[in-house]
Amino acid sequence: MTYPYGPLPDLYPEQEALFASAAATYARYRPGLPDAAVRLLADVLRGRPSPVLLDLGTGTGQVPLALLSAGAALTHIEAVDVSRQMLHQASQALHPFLGDCTLTLAHAAADAYEPLATLPGEPDSGPDLITCCRSFHWMNGRAVLEMADRVATPGAAVAIMGDGSLWTHEAGWTRALREMIQQYLGSERRAGARSSYAEPRRSYEEDLADSPFSDVTEHLFPVTRTWMPEEVLGYLRTTSFAAEKLFAERHRAFEDEALALLRAHAVDGALVEEATFRVLLARRPGGAR
Repeated sequence: MTYPYGPLPDLYPEQEALFASAAATYARYRPGLPDAAVRLLADVLRGRPSPVLLDLGTGTGQVPLALLSAGAALTHIEAVDVSRQMLHQASQALHPFLGDCTLTLAHAAADAYEPLATLPGEPDSGPDLITCCRSFHWMNGRAVLEMADRVATPGAAVAIMGDGSLWTHEAGWTRALREMIQQYLGSERRAGARSSYAEPRRSYEEDLADSPFSDVTEHLFPVTRTWMPEEVLGYLRTTSFAAEKLFAERHRAFEDEALALLRAHAVDGALVEEATFRVLLARRPGGAR
């Protein structure tokens, strides 16, 4: 079952525009979650009577899809994103796996999200797990964690997770690729058409330490990914630092040059990324509400 969804207040139009055009490409080229990280999240839900997931910045629904595919017995999923197109992709991906699990798609910025009213006959309970995968840096962290405290059940956990990007990854081929992007777009890392990327003023750990979810454990999962050069180009189209529209009429020239560079760095046709997927799992101290 899927509840209807509509716009909620205080959306960020520039964020919606940033991700809207990349939704289908995102679903195809963005890496998923490591199996070990999925097991960690599933363990958080184990033993909960009617597990509910709230996934903020859901994108194409990677987190709920991974949990459902791993057999997590979710009874309800709230998937929140600023992009309608991303939510459409998430809906298509999740529907075949829902079974008796219900799904709410909420078109909202994470810090402006408020739970929708439950339908008659549906359980009225908050989330047992709140996840932000590769998305927390786009959010007002303090406001998101205040919202999480309002809606989460006693004993709930917040998981902030990610593994950087090919911009931040340090390898010979990624450094060369980053330098090529900078030759086309300037030395600063772009964050869409109108701005440059700014590092968060506070670390995720600092945000969590000042929040009700101050009991934090860090979990690190090594990941080895193998990319074909064409897959890297697909991935770049989904990013805020190398999206097609940033290059305008020079995008074709950039992709031709980037493809030649990537093929020159490839070994047996492939490029290797050694990454670390990090999960900050946070709870209220002592399970307090």
